[in-house]
Amino acid sequence: MSTLSPIALRRQTERKPHATAQYWRKCQVEELFALPFLDLVYQAAQIHREHFNPREIQLSTLLSIKTGGCPEDCEYCPQSAHYNTGLEKAKMMDVAEIVEKARIAKSRGASRFCMGAAWRGPKPKDVETVSEIIKAVKGLGLETCGTFGMLEDGMAEDLKNAGLDYYNHNLDTDPERYNDIIHTRRHEDRMDTLGKVRGAGLKVCCGGIVGMNETRPERAGLIASLANLDPQPESVPINQLVKVEGTPLADAEDLDWTEFVRTIAVARITMPKSYVRLSAGRSDMPEAMQALCFMAGANSIFYGDKLLTTENPEEDGDRLLMHKLDLYPLQHQADA
Repeated sequence: MSTLSPIALRRQTERKPHATAQYWRKCQVEELFALPFLDLVYQAAQIHREHFNPREIQLSTLLSIKTGGCPEDCEYCPQSAHYNTGLEKAKMMDVAEIVEKARIAKSRGASRFCMGAAWRGPKPKDVETVSEIIKAVKGLGLETCGTFGMLEDGMAEDLKNAGLDYYNHNLDTDPERYNDIIHTRRHEDRMDTLGKVRGAGLKVCCGGIVGMNETRPERAGLIASLANLDPQPESVPINQLVKVEGTPLADAEDLDWTEFVRTIAVARITMPKSYVRLSAGRSDMPEAMQALCFMAGANSIFYGDKLLTTENPEEDGDRLLMHKLDLYPLQHQADA
């Protein structure tokens, strides 16, 4: 197994002006995963410092504006109508209530407000509604992000015109394993929507989930598929599976914490200019584990007590942890 030096890694991840990013073969990403743990974290930390202030953390707040009843059968998701998880289907929240939630998020330090709706994809009337919401949230001075499922032609442009900054559309897992986890859509469907999003001039938030009984080579396949998006995603959320009773993955084996940190480090090395976000599963992560993730290149978190329907660390706890680690929130800026 070959070992990549810090200089070789920098050369691999350098971009020339207007050139496409390096193509990452899955075997190359596996080699990164196989590096000695501390060497991997150190190399990721070096690359992180070349592109970011390591003390700045981008804070996003995520709100489910339409919960439950999703027709998709993603095996990890408590919002799927296919599984009995005890989650009740709810209607779209009122615009005024959403805006108030966004106002509170901003007052507590969030620079981006992310909104999710449990749809396979929105209908035209849904796009009209969320466009109104986006305009109102944007008016507060926040960045906006939406995750509304698969988009039809013209919808991405409508969302862009309403003021949406980012569109979240995760690749979830290794493309070769995709239909073991989701049977109601294909990996190609995700890529199609991402193409529409880029074509409309929106920034991309795209990541995946680890801890779904995948192998390390399959984790490498996920990271390779993300790193080979061109351009690379501006935001890359790395989720640790939250096991919910009633979903097929409720009894998945626990992922060793070092493997999660490795995933963060490999994401940073292969996507040096992206914001790498600690996302779902953070409630179960000890402070020391989160600190190692920040050392390994994570520089964004979801901030608030809920992630759509699952628990997230309380804001007071996050503020205390950031204080302990001498970290501070990234202030809103156009290219964040």
